[in-house]
Amino acid sequence: MPDSSQKIAAITLSGKTIYDPLDQSPELVLTNRELEQNLRTKLSGLLLDQPIRTRSKVVKSAIARSLGYPVPRSFLKSKPRFPGQDFDVYVQKSDNLQIWNEELSPARRYVLVRVNDENKVETVKVITGTQLAKFDTTGTLTSKYQATAIDNVNQSRLVSKMDTPDLAAALADPKTDFDRQLIPIEKVYEQLLPLMGQTIPNPGNDQERVRGWELHKMISDTLGINTPIDDGQIPDVTEQLLEIKLQTSPTVDLGLISPGSADAVTVEGQTFRYADIRYAVVYGTVVEDKVRLDHLVLTNGSDFFCYFKSLQGNVVNKKNQIRLPAGFFDEAPPAK
Repeated sequence: MPDSSQKIAAITLSGKTIYDPLDQSPELVLTNRELEQNLRTKLSGLLLDQPIRTRSKVVKSAIARSLGYPVPRSFLKSKPRFPGQDFDVYVQKSDNLQIWNEELSPARRYVLVRVNDENKVETVKVITGTQLAKFDTTGTLTSKYQATAIDNVNQSRLVSKMDTPDLAAALADPKTDFDRQLIPIEKVYEQLLPLMGQTIPNPGNDQERVRGWELHKMISDTLGINTPIDDGQIPDVTEQLLEIKLQTSPTVDLGLISPGSADAVTVEGQTFRYADIRYAVVYGTVVEDKVRLDHLVLTNGSDFFCYFKSLQGNVVNKKNQIRLPAGFFDEAPPAK
């Protein structure tokens, strides 16, 4: 798989602009980590003390150049501002992020450029809309998709007998750059099914994230993944395009992305749809200080609502201001 410098050189050679879609050129899509590291390096020290409109053009021009794109004579008022790589740009002198006149886009990336008191770029963070939504403390931003099984779940079930056509094609293509560990959905089911009946630690009913991480580690180990990563992005297990849900109650929280969405998502350098992602919904029972794993429901996003029904249609409510947590800009780059 090409590194970021090779991708940037390829972007330049392609002659594409920041507005050209990359659906047919996934090899040119920078990962979140590559995007962040590149912009941190190349924008460091950039002076942004101009009037707001001029400052916006200066920073966007610098970003375009750093990614190997030609700088447009004028920037279109597109949504997002960089459609090809699917990100918007915000210059931040404070921890109060303001997004005006549009809803947060779950799948979109947000490039947050931090400037110091001298208006020079200190660092850059890249974050998705899904991750940004978690910083909303008012509850007005986090309306999200929820679902429940159509019938009572009393046994394990492989809902999708095969992967979506797009993912199946990637599996069959010997030239694919996707991780060689990727296996068909029916094999994933076969490997995970023996976990039912086992237990994971239960740190408390209010520690859902911790419990979920314990299941994440168990599943990763079972699938032969030695270094699982919990970075809050979809899917949880990128190597198997697998999202994990641990259920001790009937309602499945899906976040800001509908499983059947046709929106594009880049995973391990390959572009898929959210509908291609596999969902492992594990139903468990709390037994004292443990959670017993009872039933596994495995489905791809396209078939998700064949087994589950949606409880809510709204994705997100409008919110203009998001308070970024202390130390947000000091965190290490994303893992992927």
